[in-house]
Amino acid sequence: IYQFILYYVSMYIANVPNRSSPPAILLRQSYRQGKKVKSRTLANITHWPKEKIENLRRVLRGDTLVSPSDAFEIRRSLPHGHVLAVLGTLRRVGLDRLIYSRPSPERNLTVAMIVARVIEPESKLATSRGLNDETALSSLAEELDVVSVTEDELYEAMDWLLPRQQRLEDALASRHLSGGTIALYDVTSTYFEGVTCPLARFGHDRDGKKGKLQIVIGLLCSPGGCPVAIEVFPGNTGDPKTLASQIQKLRERFGLKYVIMVGDRGMITEARLREDFKGLEGLEWITALRAPAIDKLLKEDAIQLSFFDERDLAAITHPDYPGERLIVCRNPILADERARKREELLQATERKLEKIRQATRRKRNRLSGKDNIGLRVGRDIGKYKMRKHFRIEITDDSFDFERDTESIAEEKALDGIYVIRTSVKTEILNDQQAVSAYKGLSVVERAFRSFKTVDLKIRPIHHHLEDRVRAHAFICMLAYHVEWHMRQALAPILFDDDDKASAEELRRSVVAPARRSPQAEAKAHNKVTEYGLPVHSFQTRLKDLATLTKNHMRAKIPGAPEFIQYATPTTLQKHALNLLNLPIPGT
Repeated sequence: IYQFILYYVSMYIANVPNRSSPPAILLRQSYRQGKKVKSRTLANITHWPKEKIENLRRVLRGDTLVSPSDAFEIRRSLPHGHVLAVLGTLRRVGLDRLIYSRPSPERNLTVAMIVARVIEPESKLATSRGLNDETALSSLAEELDVVSVTEDELYEAMDWLLPRQQRLEDALASRHLSGGTIALYDVTSTYFEGVTCPLARFGHDRDGKKGKLQIVIGLLCSPGGCPVAIEVFPGNTGDPKTLASQIQKLRERFGLKYVIMVGDRGMITEARLREDFKGLEGLEWITALRAPAIDKLLKEDAIQLSFFDERDLAAITHPDYPGERLIVCRNPILADERARKREELLQATERKLEKIRQATRRKRNRLSGKDNIGLRVGRDIGKYKMRKHFRIEITDDSFDFERDTESIAEEKALDGIYVIRTSVKTEILNDQQAVSAYKGLSVVERAFRSFKTVDLKIRPIHHHLEDRVRAHAFICMLAYHVEWHMRQALAPILFDDDDKASAEELRRSVVAPARRSPQAEAKAHNKVTEYGLPVHSFQTRLKDLATLTKNHMRAKIPGAPEFIQYATPTTLQKHALNLLNLPIPGT
C-alpha cells in the first residue's frame, strides 16, 4: 500500500513544447534512482478534452471532486430578463421619480402594477398573486421589495395614485409637448363588466359586445405617438363632448401658448369649432370634412376632378369656410379599394333581397302581406348599410328591387377623396405638413389597439368604483408610455420600422399610402436583422427575455448562505439590453 501511494502521488501532467505545433500534454511519473530524480512518460493525453485534463490534474493534486448538483442546489429560479427590461426602462425615463420623488411602499406598488401590465396584463387579484413570494411568476416582487402583497393593498395604491394624475400628466406634457407643438387626440370605448359603476352607460359599441355597458376613453398624444394624458368619460358621452376638457388641459394645465390640436371629422365638428375653439388665441386645429360637406363642394364645382390629373392634392378656399384652408386630396389606391368593397357589399345585399323575392313567388308557404314583406326587407337590407343604393317596390303579394345607379355614381365620385380642414396658416404648416399632421392620428389608433387587444388588455373592466376605473385606465396609459419608449429603442430587432426617414424619402407624396423602408421590408421578408439576429414582435421579445432567469443558489453545507446567480444571457438578449441602455445581469 505504501509503495502504491508513493507511485500515485508521484504522477503529474506536463506540457511539452513542440516547436511550431501545439504543445504535447503528457502524463508522467517521477521516481528516484539512487540520488537522482528521474521521470518517465506514462501516456500522451494531448487528444483529451481540456475539461478532462483539468479534472485529472486536480485528482493528482489531491483535490476533492464533486459534481455541481452535489455541491450546490437551486432553491428557486425566477424569470427575470423581461422584468429587468421593463423596470429598467421605466427608471431610465424617470417615470418612478415623476410618480413620487422618494421611495415609498405606495410608489413601489404602483410601479409594480405598471410593469406587470406590460409583461403580463391580468386582474388585480392575479397580479397580487404574482407578487406573492410563494406564487411569484417573475422577479418583479423581489426587485421592488413588494413580496406578499394583497389585492386590497393594490387597490389602496390605486387610490393613492389617482390624486397625483394631474401633476404627473403635467410633467409628461412638459417633456413631450412644447409651445408650437401638435397635439393628437382621439377617443375609443370599451365594454364594462357589471352595472354598479356610475361611468358605465350604454353607448357607441366599438368592441362588438352588444348589450354591454361602455366607458369612453380619451387619449392625448405627442406628434410621435407618446401618450401624455388620459381621461375617462361616461359611456354615453359623444366624441365631440370630450373635446372641451382636452382644450382646458392644453391651455390651462399644460400652459401651452400655441398648440395645434388634431382630431378626426367626428371629433372636431362645426358645433365644437363654434363653442370650444372660437376666440381662443394661440389654439389652432386640423380636422377633415364629412362626406355630405365634400359632396356639396363637388356639386358647387368647388372641387373639380381635373385637379388630380397631375397631382394628388390641391388647396382651395370657400365662402362657407372663411379664414380657413381646405386641402383636397385624392388617393387612387383608396378609391379602388372603396369601389371594390362597395361592389362586394352590393352583391351581398342583392343575394339577401333575391331570397326575399323568391319567397314571394314560391307556391308553398309563400311570403305575402305588405307588412310581412316590409319587415323582412327592413331586416336584411340594412345588414350591409346599402339601403341608399337600392330602389324597392313592395305590394301585398310581390317584392322587387334594383340598384339605384345615380346614388352609386354620386358616392363613387367621392371615392378616394378626402378634404383636410384647418385654421393653421401656410407659413406655419404647408399643405403637405397639414395633411401629414392629420394622418398622424394613426399613432393614437395604434395606441388604442395596444390598450385593448395586443399588449395591455385594458378590458374587460371589473372595478365598481368610478375612481378605480379612472386609476386603472391611468395605469394602462403609464404602461403604454413605458412600452412606447421600449419600442423606440428595440425597433432594430422588432418588426417595427427603425428607418422611417428612408421610408418617407421613397414615398411619392404625403397622400400616397405609407411605405416601409427597405430595411424594414428586408426584416419582414428574411425574419432576421442585417446582422443575422432573429426579428421578433414586442411580445415575443419579452418572452425571450423572460428566459434570462434569476436563480437563488445555496451550497449544500449546513448554514451556508444563499446567493444569486443569473443565467448566462444569449447574444440576442445582450443586444436587446444594450439597445435599452441597461446593464447585463451579473456583470
